[in-house]
Amino acid sequence: MKRDDARGWTRRGLLSTAGGMVGAGLWLPEALAAAGGKSEVKLPPMKSPTEVESPLPEPMAPDKRVGFAIVGLGRLSLEELLPAFGQCEKSRVVALVSGDKDKARTVARQYGVSEKNLYDYKNYDTLADNPEVQAVYIVLPNHMHAEYTVRAAKAGKHVLCEKPMANSVAECQQMIDACRVAKKQLMVAYRLQYEPHHRAAIQLARSKKLAALKLFSADNGQNQAPEPQWRHKKAMAGGGALPDVGIYCLSAARYLSGEEPVEVWGSLYSTPGDARFKEVEEDFLFTLRFPSGLIAQCTTGYGHHESRRMRLMGSEAWVDLDPAFSYSGLRMRISRKSPEDPRASDTLERSLPRKSQFAREMDHFAECVQNNRTPHTPGEEGMQDQRIIEALYRAAREGKPQKLEAPGKLDAFRGPPPSEG
Repeated sequence: MKRDDARGWTRRGLLSTAGGMVGAGLWLPEALAAAGGKSEVKLPPMKSPTEVESPLPEPMAPDKRVGFAIVGLGRLSLEELLPAFGQCEKSRVVALVSGDKDKARTVARQYGVSEKNLYDYKNYDTLADNPEVQAVYIVLPNHMHAEYTVRAAKAGKHVLCEKPMANSVAECQQMIDACRVAKKQLMVAYRLQYEPHHRAAIQLARSKKLAALKLFSADNGQNQAPEPQWRHKKAMAGGGALPDVGIYCLSAARYLSGEEPVEVWGSLYSTPGDARFKEVEEDFLFTLRFPSGLIAQCTTGYGHHESRRMRLMGSEAWVDLDPAFSYSGLRMRISRKSPEDPRASDTLERSLPRKSQFAREMDHFAECVQNNRTPHTPGEEGMQDQRIIEALYRAAREGKPQKLEAPGKLDAFRGPPPSEG
């Protein structure tokens, strides 16, 4: 009979022992530990060392995970966030907040959320009385972010807030202050700063594999539906394409280089007569200049066919992603002089794990909550993006570049990097 390890356990004997313990009320990880093994599951390799072997997930037991309340049941929550909990290892959904009771009940049944854990915006503050909820994920229109972050902090809950963080620097500071006073973590949901392709691009840039960084270009835009929506209302959205989808280009230029811009320039345009853009801009083009000499040229729009790409150009190589900012399907290419043929350039495509971006960001936040650690994208990171966005709007209004002060260190507004596991 084949032995599974040096301790002499056989597969049949181990399963028999664990099975008996499960019957006694112990779940498999505890059963394995009680049987003398470790709680994580180990399997022998399936592929040759020349091939990529996918790591096994190592989820925590449900009662050990951080319990989240999802605040707002719009498209992002229903299409991305709630399904992503199925891939989370440290996070679970335990409560929902919605102004639509029928929708909340339907969604609760779909995801196994107890009806006693359904809230609306009036009784939101009573989350304070629910120990199952340790954190809230705010997925509301931009103008509501500050209010619901402050209320969550006062209720004793950690806050993960969708981007853009708020509609003004003053609101961002209010959110930071409220969480600091409450001694609760605040993180802005910059999903791509946790995504493997973007993490790899950061590593290429920071390790000098591209040599000196020279130019960054990015485009992120889409064609908005003609029906009225909150994103077309300046009071609710804070702006048009720039704070909604252009922020990805702005943020990427900052986290790839680690620098902050010292000068910005911007220009906006809206098609005359298009009802979608009476209050907010359709297109925004902007340039960022960084202390090292890196120049970023970015465009964003609400009226063209979807395009989501970026390229970082160094003196010896470039890396690009196309698509770069989508929820899935990201593709990375790297180009440099061929080490085998000095007459040629080699362009290779790198394929990386494709776990849900939202699962990655939620698990990072859960880990920070569990370990009382500053998130990689804390409130200060979101406030810096908002500070630059406000400078870009000033540049567009005044028709001239805007100077900014840059800190004298890299990653000045970020916390420790996420674990690469």
